[in-house]
This record gives sequence, structure tokens and C-alpha cells, in this order.
Amino acid sequence: MRGDTIAAIATAPGRGGVAVLRVSGPEAFDVARRVSGVSARSGLIRYAPFYADASERNRPIDHGLVLCFQAPRSYTGEDVVEFHCHGGSVTPRRVLEACFAAGARLARRGEFTERAFLNGKLSLEQAGAVIDLIDAKTSRAADAALEGLAGRRERAVRKIYDRLLALSAEVEHALDIDENELPEKFFLGAVEELSAIKSDLRAALADVRAGKILREGALVVLAGAPNAGKSSLMNALLGENRAIVSDRAGTTRDSIEEWLDIDGWPVRLVDTAGLRATDDAIEAEGVKRSEELVAKAAVVVDLGGTGMEGVARDKTLRIWPKCDLVRGNGLNVSAKTGEGLIELRRAIADMLERQAASADEPPAPESCFAACHEALSVLEQADNPADLAVFGNLLRRSCEILGAEIGAFYTDDLLERVFSRFCVGK
Repeated sequence: MRGDTIAAIATAPGRGGVAVLRVSGPEAFDVARRVSGVSARSGLIRYAPFYADASERNRPIDHGLVLCFQAPRSYTGEDVVEFHCHGGSVTPRRVLEACFAAGARLARRGEFTERAFLNGKLSLEQAGAVIDLIDAKTSRAADAALEGLAGRRERAVRKIYDRLLALSAEVEHALDIDENELPEKFFLGAVEELSAIKSDLRAALADVRAGKILREGALVVLAGAPNAGKSSLMNALLGENRAIVSDRAGTTRDSIEEWLDIDGWPVRLVDTAGLRATDDAIEAEGVKRSEELVAKAAVVVDLGGTGMEGVARDKTLRIWPKCDLVRGNGLNVSAKTGEGLIELRRAIADMLERQAASADEPPAPESCFAACHEALSVLEQADNPADLAVFGNLLRRSCEILGAEIGAFYTDDLLERVFSRFCVGK
């Protein structure tokens, strides 16, 4: 219930010097008084003992800081109290149980940020950016999340919506008057403005694609025949001996995955089983899994070109491995000497850059991507402004799609999709 007072541990579990517990809701200050004995008020920062029960003031369970934030000047827009206690597994749990005894209940996943959204402290984009910042695996991903917190993408989409709405209003007006009364070059101006709007939508789509890669990571698969040098290359890129290297063919029978930062792009680097026909049931299963990973990959690093038929060229990066022994025309790489590793990383990053800017990728589940893609698809049909009725209907439909995206309304399903990604304390 939105009127409840909620509490949760906001810091990660495990051993640590300090743990933070967050309480939010109409009785947050009462909870602070019952747990710490402190008369809570706005702006209060006080070192105090914490008690499991208000009636047992001679037996504190810990000592720490009490911080109070009065509505609406808090993260959630409600009265908020933070208890800073000692870390570990026992003490934070005991302080949390004291908050429950004082009248709070356990917060749901993401409920603090959900309340911040419902109370107008954050937009949907900013709420999503909070978890993106927490989950960021590279500096580039963190910077993108901070831009989301600043509402950059939302402002860009709103700007497109405003231009589209203005053009739609002009066309609606034109429908109500005689065509001879229209300004000279009306149709030419409408076409030029529509072209500019579509260009802005494509740029917004590229931005969302890049954000999706930064948030989820790009699947980069090392693929090729047995003994092509996949495991050695993976170890060289990671800078550690993660995969077993052997002269014996078929050593890698299952995929090995590690995260890697490539020029700011978070990459899920996967070493796969060698692609070849085999009678060994275990190795055959490994080959099957390799083929499935190749089909899903954002980038396939093709070592030697064996078995890569049918893979899209725009996601395949052909290299010549073991160039210390044999060189070829193209990108020569040696895990042994390190030659070509920097160029390979740059080539992978360039491919991810191009994919982010591509207009051919199908819509992702993310609402902003889907909305921009659908609006652009509708506008691509508006190629004949002379038919004002059809032209106007298409503009109106695009306005409705983007209007929903910038927060004209929201549904329970939308809130569940956004805030279920959060941990309990956020």
C-alpha cells in the first residue's frame, strides 16, 4: 500500500564497515524515535543507540547515525530516515527488525524509487537510469546512466513530440480551410519538417540502441574450427588464463563467458567449442551450443573462416589468428606476441558503434525504443502530404505513440516492468 511506511537495507549484503537502512513513509520519523530515542526532525543528523524495543532502552543492539529528510525534500518525496549502522549480516538485520517492530513493513523491490516516480521526484527515464547506474560495468555505461538521470533522452523525445504535434496541428488546420487559402509552399514545408522529424527519430533510436548495449552488454563470440586459437585469444584479451589452452582438438566443449570493457562498451566475451562435425556426443552438444551463440551474437570474431556460412556479414569480424606463424590479408592477430590485439578491440568497438546507429535492427522490448520505432514506421507511410486526410491521420497516430512514451499516462504493467529490475533497498 502506498500509504504504508516501508523499510529495507539499502546496502549490499556481506561483510563491511557500514550498512545503511532506509525508511520512508508517513510514520518514518516515529520509527526513528522508537528505534533510536531521537526526536526526529528535518535535517537531523545524530549519533545515537539503536534499540530492538522501545521499552528496553538499557540494551542497545548497535550505535550509529540517524539522518532525517522531511517531505518533499527527500529521495522518495516522503518523510525518509536513514540508519547508518555497523555492517555484516547480523546487525543490519536486527536494526531492520527493530524498524518492523516500530511500525514499518519490508519494502518491495524498487518500491523506494517507484514512490519517487509516483511523487514526481523522478521521471520513468530517470527511474530506469538509477538501476542502469547501479548495474554499470564500464565508465561509458555509467556516463550514459548519468545522462539518463539528467533526463537527456526524455527531453530529446519530448522535443520530437512537440515538433510533431505542431506539424499535426498545422495539417489539422489545413483540413478545415480551402486548399487555395493555404500558404504558398505549404506542402513543401510540411515535407521538409517531416523529414527533419524522422531524422531526429532515427538519432533517438541510435541513442536507445547504444543504451541497450551499455546496459545489457554486447555478446561477442569467438568462433572457428578446433585449435584455431580461440582460447588463447580469449586469455590474451582478458589478460589472464581463463580458458584452458591445449594442442589437442576439442578441448573446449562448453562455452566460457567473461565480462570485458572494450573502449567503454561492456562486452560478454564467449569462448566456444570448435565448429566441426564429430561423433563424440559431448563435443557435438558443445558445437550445437556454439552455433546457437553465434546466431545470437552482436559480434562474431571469426578465427580462420571455417563454418561461418550463413552468419550476417555486418556482425562478422574475420581475423587471421596465430599471425606469428601464418599471416593473411586483413586483421592479423597473435595471442602469443600481442600483435593486433589493440586493433581487434578497436574493430569490435567500431562494429558496436555501427550497430547502435543502424536503422535495420528490430524493436527491442524497451518502451522508448519501441515507441520511437513505431512512430518512425508510421511516419514512413506519410509520403504524400497532398492527401491531407491520410497525412493528418498518420501524424496524429505518431503523436499518440510518442505522447504515451513521455508520460501522458502509465499503467500498472509499465510500473512493474520498470521497478521489478531493482533490489529491495532501492
